[in-house]
Amino acid sequence: MRLHDMNWMMVEEYLETDDRIVIPLGSTEQHAYLSLGVDAILSERVSLEAAEPLGVPVMPALPVGVTPYFAAYPGSPTVSLAVYIAYLGDIVRSLANQGFRRILLVNGHGGNSPAAGAASEWMAALPGCRVRAHDWWRGPRTAAAVARTGAPPAHASWMENLPWTRLDGVELPPAEKPLVDLVSLAVADSAGVRELLGDGSYGGPYQLPDEAVLEMWRAGVEEVRDLLETGWGD
Repeated sequence: MRLHDMNWMMVEEYLETDDRIVIPLGSTEQHAYLSLGVDAILSERVSLEAAEPLGVPVMPALPVGVTPYFAAYPGSPTVSLAVYIAYLGDIVRSLANQGFRRILLVNGHGGNSPAAGAASEWMAALPGCRVRAHDWWRGPRTAAAVARTGAPPAHASWMENLPWTRLDGVELPPAEKPLVDLVSLAVADSAGVRELLGDGSYGGPYQLPDEAVLEMWRAGVEEVRDLLETGWGD
C-alpha cells in the first residue's frame, strides 16, 4: 500500500502488528527516449506490486539520486554521494524511531548503490533495527530473465522500456544501437559522456516484445516480495 494513501492513525495501527516499510530509491535523469523518471517509476512500482499482498506500506520514491555523469543532459539533477547518504540516513533513523524496525531500500538507480554500504552503520546506531538494500534489477532471478532474452542489459535500452516508462507520441529508433565503450565512458566527464552516448542509451535494442520484458519484471517483483517475507534473518 502507498504510505500516501494512509493517515497517521492508520500507520500507528499498522505498527501494532508489523514493523516493515519499503523506501524506493530513484533518480531523475536522461533515459534517451523514455521518461526522465524511469528509475523512480520502476523502483516505486516494483515495491508496490511486491508489498501489496503483504500489506506493507511503501514510501514515495526518492526522486533525485547520484547521477553527476549525466549533468550535460537537461532535466538530470544530481546530489553528491555524501549528501545522499546523509539524507537517506536521516529518513531511516526517523522511521526507526517511529517504530519501523525492518526497512527495505529498493533501489532503481546504479548511482545510488554505494549508499547501501551505510546500512551497517545505521543498524549499529539503531539496535534492533534491520536495514536491507536491494538493487531490484540485479537479483539472480531477474538477471536470469534478462539473460534469457539474449539482449544486453543497458541503460535506457529495452530493459527499462516498459509500458509505464514510455512517453506518448515518442517514437523509438528502429535499429539496434551499438554498445558504448564502457572503459571510455568510465573516464569521461559529463560533456564527454554526452558525446559518447548521443541520445543517452548505452546501446542494444531500444525495445523488445512486452512478454519478454514483463517476464523480467515479474521476477523483480517476486524477489522484492521474498526479501520482505524472508530477508530479515529471523
